[in-house]
Amino acid sequence: MMLREETAVATSALPLVEFRDHLRLGTGFGDLGAEDAALEAYLRAAMAAIEGRTAKALLARDFVLSLEAWRGGAVQALPVAPVRAVLEMQLVDRAGAITVIEPERYRLIEDMQRPRLEAFSASLPTIPTGGTAQIRFTGGFGPRWADLPVDLGQAVFLLAAQYFELRHDSAGAGSEMPFGVLALIERWRTVRMLGGRG
Repeated sequence: MMLREETAVATSALPLVEFRDHLRLGTGFGDLGAEDAALEAYLRAAMAAIEGRTAKALLARDFVLSLEAWRGGAVQALPVAPVRAVLEMQLVDRAGAITVIEPERYRLIEDMQRPRLEAFSASLPTIPTGGTAQIRFTGGFGPRWADLPVDLGQAVFLLAAQYFELRHDSAGAGSEMPFGVLALIERWRTVRMLGGRG
């Protein structure tokens, strides 16, 4: 299994002004905005860390999941949530020939913990020997920062602020995720049962 992002979160979707206010950085100076590239990097790093801990895509973007075999015959779990839409499913054989699967053959079951594809028939299409199934989908709470649940947005700010405060700390002390961040994201963490099957 391999998950790849096809699109990135646009800079315009990131709350740079709000994050600057959160850090209580000065305003009214001639170099206002000079740190924006660094602030954006801290926000992106904090988002990636929280997404890794929760298996949630925060801001909407497109992903491609490549599989050599289905985890279940008629159902395939998707590795991130929430999933807003399945854009396409295709089979790729070992020679690279592509077969697009009609959307009428499967459906998305939306779930905040384990979204999944389900076949309308007895099973999902057979993956060619030596080939892959590729599922393109859009994941994330929405395209705007305001679409995020408040607790996840606050967790990103707290973690990004720690990265900002420790930016000159070459020893890496205090690099653990703060308790406040862990408390905010706890209810969003995906509960794995049965060894992650299904």
